[in-house]
Amino acid sequence: MSSTNNETPSSSSVVVGGNSITDPKSLFKYPTYEDYLDEKITTKDLFYLENQDLARAIIENEFKRYNILSREQFEEQKKKYMLSLTVKTPSLSTGMMGSGNDSNKTDRLCSFGKDLRNYPLLNELAKREAKVRSGRLNTIIFIRDYDKKGNEVSGYIDYGHRLKSEDFEEYFSLKKRLMPKTSDLSYYNWKTQTVSYNNSSTFQVIANSENGLFFRHRRDRKVISVDPKSNSDGTLNGDNSILQDTSVGDNSERRVIKTDEYLQVILYEHRPRRKN
Repeated sequence: MSSTNNETPSSSSVVVGGNSITDPKSLFKYPTYEDYLDEKITTKDLFYLENQDLARAIIENEFKRYNILSREQFEEQKKKYMLSLTVKTPSLSTGMMGSGNDSNKTDRLCSFGKDLRNYPLLNELAKREAKVRSGRLNTIIFIRDYDKKGNEVSGYIDYGHRLKSEDFEEYFSLKKRLMPKTSDLSYYNWKTQTVSYNNSSTFQVIANSENGLFFRHRRDRKVISVDPKSNSDGTLNGDNSILQDTSVGDNSERRVIKTDEYLQVILYEHRPRRKN
């Protein structure tokens, strides 16, 4: 608050944007109730109140006036939706929906109930898990860091393939650390000069010395360029956590994750088009 004004701002001074969320699945993008409240707080609110926690408290205490969910309603709706959410996953043996003995298999989200706010990469992967499992989104994870032997390694990981072939809950539970493997789309050990490329059920690897590294989506045939020289620095998102650039290919975008977990993390995201 300004020292020249002795009046304490009333709750009516808080301008809340947005209406009540009636679709429970819309709550999936909010890891916590505080994240939900933060989207309702405007810069004007923070200017007058000078305290984000106070702004949250005012909105939470008078949730009916602002037409938003209470904490209890938020948790209950999110819990009901998450518990009922199942997605059909492709057969692990064929990688194709509707074929193989596992085509009717249903999996609950591995990230359900995990508080990953302090782990930027895992938090972003959790937000995308349902879409990647259903095939609405395909994500390639680039990671560069040191392995257990202290060697610098880097690689491109097909997130969807890892979800199908591994128990990814171990990563979301922090029991295992996500790192590139020689079985991923691309792997490079900077000390030993070990290089490997592998196609997945979703992406075909195109690698040559002249044009660099590309990944072709098997369904819509679109090509994703991961050559750093072809990408600009992008623009900083409002949450100050992700840099975004959309010049990597049709229906694709590049997101740089700002995190202390790794030396470098980039997400390449592709929204596939159906063939006519």
